[in-house]
Amino acid sequence: MTPRRFAVVGDPIAHSKSPTMHRAAFRALGLPHTYEAIRATESDLLAVLGLVREGALAGLNVTIPHKQHVLALVDRLDPSARAAGAANTVVRDEDGALTAYNTDAPALAAEIHALAGGPLPPGASALVLGSGGAARAAIAALGLHLGVRDIVVRARSFDDESRRQAFEVAAPSHVRAQAWAPSASSEAKASVLVQATSAGMRGVDGGDGLIHIVDWSALPASAIAIDVVYAPRDTPWLQAARARGLRCDDGLAMLARQGALALELWLGTKAPLAAMRAALE
Repeated sequence: MTPRRFAVVGDPIAHSKSPTMHRAAFRALGLPHTYEAIRATESDLLAVLGLVREGALAGLNVTIPHKQHVLALVDRLDPSARAAGAANTVVRDEDGALTAYNTDAPALAAEIHALAGGPLPPGASALVLGSGGAARAAIAALGLHLGVRDIVVRARSFDDESRRQAFEVAAPSHVRAQAWAPSASSEAKASVLVQATSAGMRGVDGGDGLIHIVDWSALPASAIAIDVVYAPRDTPWLQAARARGLRCDDGLAMLARQGALALELWLGTKAPLAAMRAALE
């Protein structure tokens, strides 16, 4: 079998565990394929996609800050990417065209379901921090996959009223956008919290300031919290959630699930999820 080359693109990228995870998957499947990390700015992204288009790369994962940028640079949007308004996987079709998919949303929905121990209660509310590609995937996971109808999204950019309104109009599901400050009334109703910014990520910032954007004392003790950051695994935000007594998870399990879904899109075969998850520990 001819080895095929796959990659993840982002900036920063040194923190990424995707190469470790996908290499483990290829070993488990007995395949000779390779997987690498590519650091690229927004201006470099088109050239990286060109490598996929010409077949030098057989498939691509996309991470921060390019999950929204990539939508305008491919030929087709799968409904998953169109609905989320962001993509994390690019597939080269047989005709050489590039199709963007979003496997983050179904992966996060599965993790929320698992952490909750089953379906969310009727009338569940959610709080999402952030307004980038990961936040849009979280909104899609909550609203489209899990049926949550009351979603509050809190972001720094929403201090600008015009940007707040624009986000509400374009969000994957109905949301209420809030300025970057805690809200006891919103927190009191929240069943699910999703931290979907890069705060706390190794190589980005320490994440200490983020803990002050949630009124932890107002949260129900039954709420669950997921931080999409996985490097490091124990962020200040997760520490604050645990101190409140919430059931918590980092982004590692979500990473494995979205990676498995991406691999299945590329190869058309069942992904070895257990091997991929084990490689991340």
